[in-house]
Amino acid sequence: MKIGDLAAKTGVAPRLLRYYEEVGILHPFRTGNGYRTYGEPAIDRVLQIRELLETGFTTEMIREVLPCLEAAKEETPAPACPTVKDLDGLRHQLSSIERRIDVLQRNRNAIERYLRAWEDALAAAPTAADGIPGPVAE
Repeated sequence: MKIGDLAAKTGVAPRLLRYYEEVGILHPFRTGNGYRTYGEPAIDRVLQIRELLETGFTTEMIREVLPCLEAAKEETPAPACPTVKDLDGLRHQLSSIERRIDVLQRNRNAIERYLRAWEDALAAAPTAADGIPGPVAE
């Protein structure tokens, strides 16, 4: 697929995809006329890059860790990865991800409880068909 197709499938602008190539975290194939082409695995790679950036990884850290993450998908346990030079930084990022997961889970649980309570209140409330107006939706 061409860069525009990859951009459409991932929601990432072509300019940013070219930047990912420039910093060495995305590797397109080049056709004879110099056009960039990407295989289907590039979709997952771009999405993973976006997720890592959102969790605070720098492009330098992503360049180091991506080969390790790909190897870890294929092997259990994951092999030692010589491309990662800053293990303390990686540990810090892992802690940050774990904190975000905790916050997201707490928020998800609170929203689920709120929705359940609202749905229970709607189900238990008399309706207009009973001659009594029900609760007003916010």
